[in-house]
Amino acid sequence: MSNRAAIHTDRAPAAIGPYSQAIKAGNTIYLSGQIPLDPTNMELVGGDIELQARQVFDNMAAVCREAGGSLSDVVKLNLYLTDLDNFSKVNQIMEEYFDEPYPARAAVGVKALPRGSQVEAEGIMLLGD
Repeated sequence: MSNRAAIHTDRAPAAIGPYSQAIKAGNTIYLSGQIPLDPTNMELVGGDIELQARQVFDNMAAVCREAGGSLSDVVKLNLYLTDLDNFSKVNQIMEEYFDEPYPARAAVGVKALPRGSQVEAEGIMLLGD
C-alpha cells in the first residue's frame, strides 16, 4: 500500500495543470507552487506585489491546514519573482506569515510566471518530529 496521498482544499486555488495542490509522503508534505489566484473565482489578484504575496501565502497556508499543519511547519520555501526589485517587499510580507526559525529559502528571479503573476511560492512541510 502506498504511503502517498494527494492534498486538496477548496480554500486554495484548484490546480491549473496536471498536478496536486500538495502530496503527502509519510510526514513530509510537498507543497506545489502557489500563485496569487483568488480561490473563489480563480482570478489573479491586483497588480500590487504586496497583495499578490499575501494571496500566495494565504493560499499556501490553506493547503498547509488541509494537510494538518501550518506555515510554521514549512522547512523549505522557494520563491520565484519576476522582478527581484520586489525582494525586500516580499521579505516584509513573509515576516507577517512566518515565525522564527524561518524556513530555509531560495529566491529566484524568473522571466515570467503563470497567468502573469509577479510571485510564486512552493515549499516542503514537515509534520511531527
